[in-house]
Parts: sequence; structure tokens; C-alpha cells
Amino acid sequence: MLQPKYKRVVLKLSGEALSGDTGYGIQASVINSVADQIREIVELGTEVAIVVGGGNIWRGVSGSSQGMDRAQADYMGMLATVLNALALQDALEKAGVSTRVQTSIEMRQVAEPYIRRRAIRHLEKGRVVIFAAGNGNPFFSTDTTAALRAAEIEAQVVLMAKNDVDGVYDADPKKVPDAKKFEHLTYMDVLNKGLKVMDTTAISLCMDNNIRILVFNMTVEGNMKRAIIGEEIGTTVEG
Repeated sequence: MLQPKYKRVVLKLSGEALSGDTGYGIQASVINSVADQIREIVELGTEVAIVVGGGNIWRGVSGSSQGMDRAQADYMGMLATVLNALALQDALEKAGVSTRVQTSIEMRQVAEPYIRRRAIRHLEKGRVVIFAAGNGNPFFSTDTTAALRAAEIEAQVVLMAKNDVDGVYDADPKKVPDAKKFEHLTYMDVLNKGLKVMDTTAISLCMDNNIRILVFNMTVEGNMKRAIIGEEIGTTVEG
């Protein structure tokens, strides 16, 4: 049987990744595929926590650029992540994976409030924990939430699952055909070169807590499992 390289991980899913080719909303085929891939890594014995974004429904930055109060727009974005989290929970449960959704904004009728020790206990029991509503504060991205939750639950790696690129490049590969892909980077490389892996707050959190970051393409069949067992895919960021 394959042995996982990582015992506990945080999987970061963007909201856009759940929308497939449409760019908005939730595409059933995509979310079911994601659920199947997550089931595969849970069956390996890896404890999985997920941070999901909300950009397929609402982006706080976009609302702010249109004149809306930034804090108000960000709270709307946090609520959008809850919709995605509940949809992902439904897909996972149908795939036979036990899950819990925890939110930073209290809404007890649909999810548990985020409690660090309770989240860790769920993980130890083999449940997938989906963290929604960001970290409960405006002006912070879900990238930062992923890094923060990874530090809190002592995850070994943040898996940055992408639906449009297979790693980190020195330029946009869709616009620059000969853009160079990086196999390995340090945290300082990312910060000094201004590479778009995660925002600077998230990178700094990972650096301070020695949490590895792995950027890969989740649309390639089996990539999530390959990442967990330690195959060389995507781009790795570490000390």
C-alpha cells in the first residue's frame, strides 16, 4: 500500500477552481471530481483540512473597487466561502467521506464555530474539516487563512490546488509562452521576486512556522494523490 509523505495537510481551494470553465457559481462535475480526489488521500491515512475561497460567488476586492466599503465587501466574501464549503461538504459526504464545516463567523444552524482543539480532534478521528468564512476578519485573504490554520493545527504542508497552472512561473505562462517554471523555491525567493504563490502575509506565516507550500494543478487526474505520496509535481516552496 502507498504510504503518504504527509500526515496532516491543509488543502487550499480557490472558489474559481469550483466553477470549472464557467468562471462563476459551482459546477457539479468539478466539485465531485475534487471530492473523489480528496477521498483518495483520506484513504491513504492523511488527515485533511480544507480552506475554500469564495471568488466564484463574490470577491471583496472587486466590491471595494466599485465603491463599496472594503470591510463590508470582505464580509460578503466570507459568506460566499460558506456556500462553497457547504457544497463541498455535500459532495464529500456523497463520496463517503465524513466531514465537518467550521466557520469563523458563527452560524450554528449550518456549521460549527471554529475551535482549534475540536478541529484537531475531528482530524484525528479521520474526518475532513472544511474551514469557511476566512479568519473572521476583513482585509485578510483566504491564502492567509490557509497559512494561519495550517500553523494552528500543525499541518506539514499547504497544498495550493490550482485549476489553470501546474506550478509557479516567472511570468504568466498563458501570456508568455517561454515562461520558466520553478521546481523549487525558498520563501525569500517568493517574497523577493514578487511571485504570485500566496500573498506576502501568508508566505511570512508559512516561513515563520516552517510550513511547506506545494503548488500543483488539481485538474490532472491523480495529482492530489501524487502530491501526498511525495512525487515531484508542481512547485515546492520551503526554507
